[in-house]
Amino acid sequence: MKRLLSCQMLVFILFAQLSMAADVYVSPTGSDFNNGSKEKPFATLNRALRKARDLRRLNDASVKEGIHIILRGGNYQVLETIVIKPEDNGTRESSTFIEAAPDEKPVLSGGVQINNWKKVTTVVSGLQKNSQSNIWVADVPMVNGNVFNFRQLWVNDMKAVRAKSSNGDAMLRILNWNKAEAACVIPTLPFSNLDKTSGLELFIHQWWEIANLRVKKVQVMGDSTKLFFHQPESKIQNEHPWPAPWISKETGNSAFYLTNAIQFLDEPGEWYLDAANKKIYYWPRSNENLAAAKVIAPFTETLISMEGTIDNPVKNLVIEGISFQHTGWLRPSRQGHVPHQIGLFMTEAYKLKPAGTKAKPGLDNQAWVGRQTAAVEMSYAVRTRVKNCSFLHLAATGIDLKKGVQDNMTKNNLFSDIGGTAILAGNYGDEGREIHMPFHPKDEREKCDVIFIENNFITNATNEDWGTVGIGCGFVSRTSIRHNEIENVSYSGISLGWGWSAEENMMKGNRIVANKIHHFGKWNYDCAGIYTLSAQPGSIIEDNYIDSIYKSPIAHLPSHWFYIYNDEGSSHFSVKNNWTPSQKYLQNANGPGNVWSNNGPQVHDSVKQNAGLEKRFQYLTANKTPKSGVINEEHSEVIELVVKEGQALDVAKLKQVLAQNNMDSNAIYQWQNHYVIFDKVQDIGVMQGRLQNRFPETEVRVYHDMFYEYSKKKHCTDKTVAKEWDHILLTANLVADEKLQKEYLAYHATQFEKWPEIAKGFCNADFQQLLLFRNGRQLVLVISIPKGESLDKLNPRTTANNPRVDDWNKIMKKYQEGIKGTKPGETWVFLKPMNNE
Repeated sequence: MKRLLSCQMLVFILFAQLSMAADVYVSPTGSDFNNGSKEKPFATLNRALRKARDLRRLNDASVKEGIHIILRGGNYQVLETIVIKPEDNGTRESSTFIEAAPDEKPVLSGGVQINNWKKVTTVVSGLQKNSQSNIWVADVPMVNGNVFNFRQLWVNDMKAVRAKSSNGDAMLRILNWNKAEAACVIPTLPFSNLDKTSGLELFIHQWWEIANLRVKKVQVMGDSTKLFFHQPESKIQNEHPWPAPWISKETGNSAFYLTNAIQFLDEPGEWYLDAANKKIYYWPRSNENLAAAKVIAPFTETLISMEGTIDNPVKNLVIEGISFQHTGWLRPSRQGHVPHQIGLFMTEAYKLKPAGTKAKPGLDNQAWVGRQTAAVEMSYAVRTRVKNCSFLHLAATGIDLKKGVQDNMTKNNLFSDIGGTAILAGNYGDEGREIHMPFHPKDEREKCDVIFIENNFITNATNEDWGTVGIGCGFVSRTSIRHNEIENVSYSGISLGWGWSAEENMMKGNRIVANKIHHFGKWNYDCAGIYTLSAQPGSIIEDNYIDSIYKSPIAHLPSHWFYIYNDEGSSHFSVKNNWTPSQKYLQNANGPGNVWSNNGPQVHDSVKQNAGLEKRFQYLTANKTPKSGVINEEHSEVIELVVKEGQALDVAKLKQVLAQNNMDSNAIYQWQNHYVIFDKVQDIGVMQGRLQNRFPETEVRVYHDMFYEYSKKKHCTDKTVAKEWDHILLTANLVADEKLQKEYLAYHATQFEKWPEIAKGFCNADFQQLLLFRNGRQLVLVISIPKGESLDKLNPRTTANNPRVDDWNKIMKKYQEGIKGTKPGETWVFLKPMNNE
């Protein structure tokens, strides 16, 4: 009996050993000369993959139920991309797992630590004298035998700022873009020897994108300076029509700053790399001790790349519990970066003269694009999973499902501090197809199909290329973007589709469901919480919660933002039950078959409660990043039509135009030859163009600058507002003195803080809202009161027992004067409502 038990025990032990043999261990303290057991782990993932590959190649019996490559906690420096090949494939019954050991946190880092920091003690050429005593310096190591260059730096896991000409979030405005010379004209900056500085770059804001342009030549011309740029970006930047530098008297020219010069190193948190001399300079923040700090610069651009082929894809691979950190992206330093949309950089782009191609007679431009690198990339990969991972401190994209990716799940991951898009998927024509062409591959295996992007928390993404997005999908089919939360992004939350066309293509059956998108549009407009392009039959946008768009200080058109935006060619979408604070949506040049129903603030609160991460994944929100900035809200816009003196506008025709554009035909106010529209409008820029076309002899002016807002809901103790309002409109001019104009604007910017009695007076008078708009010198004031009330009755209440209001009014008089046509001494004039005409 004892002998029988011993034999049974021996069989059990052998079977256990056989089963455990498919576990391959990796540890930061291991060695690639070990055997990969738990007791003798490998040091690198590459070596573990090779062992797993050998086990499959030799058909080892231990892999019957899969191979688990188990990474112990700690940091793994990845200085060469880890490539996963078809030879690493699992099977449906025997997947390959790359996973964290239980309760441990392995980090794959493409970064290099920079040590031995010392306080600068000798004069550094170019460094400002008042900065000198605050700067620390370190030697930059050689990496893999090469000089180490980089564009990012993290100090104790906090991103530092590459030295730039404007401090904090401030930016200046370009003066002009000179196409004849391919030059940008900027104000001359107070820094010496910029014309002799090597490596200087221009960062410029362009509508819905940005560009990084390497400066070739600086030509100072007194108060202005011309910048010329290297190729290839100079040609692309000068020839491409969309998005281009913004030049506007009404809303301001494109914002910019210069970067990558030691002269700019002038505030805490900034750094400068002197690549030629292998030195890095840094001004520590107040809480940083460089003697003990962890300072990381990125080297590797892609940490893991799954590289299958169309005939032999990577299959049956799971990545779980890994943290991907510290990737770089150096293309902007070598070729510049001029993106078309969502960070896809143009390799060639120009305006068509005359317009039109065989496929698209009305097309006015063509462009070809490439895509940023990603920490994890997949091409021709089937049945893959990336889950419970984190993507942190990355220069460009987090994860990119590039082509031929099918049956993929990217779920339950954290994305934070991402320079570009967190999750990118689908074809964008980066293999050489022009961006406006539909994609309908003959071989189904080329498609990105059946993709699940679910329960990911995305925060502080898009922080280098402000035109990138939280989640971007190009030509994809049967893709589910579900229960994700996206916050603190510079542009749109989710972008789905490509091609700008209602033509048939491969996209179909896509779903954007139950996502929570908030605090978006921090810098770039022409954006939305959810943005779509092109025909996508059977696709739905449903049960999403979209809220809180930032008020961008540099937006090219301050009101050109939306909660949901179906752009060119969007077709066959069902858009329903999405909660948004208002119905600020745009349907621009859409194709057929879109059905909109029950979207807006009236949607049941259960949609808000159920959107975002499902309950078991909400622990990820502990990684929220700080919110800063003013939140924008939809408001009525001011459009003015000015006819020649002595003439009258065809009001009946104007009312007809408003009705055709879903605007209130009674929202017209008039004083002499000035006709003002005050109403919500879907796209104010488009509306301006339509009015100008219908009234060609009339000056059509848009008041983009709403620089002051009082709201009873925001500023009064009693926040109850009337159901219906009457609007009283007045207009006046600011005086011509620009210094006084700035004082006037400053008074209003700080009024609630320094003159709280003014808002108190408005509350006492039961003013529901008070808005001030500006176009050049001309102001339009809108006072909203409960319907049926009288301004003559309510206005005296503003000054009752409130002498500070009288003081305010006296001060304001020196800044204001009447518009042309007013009587001597007359300042504000009332615009008469024309609702009965």
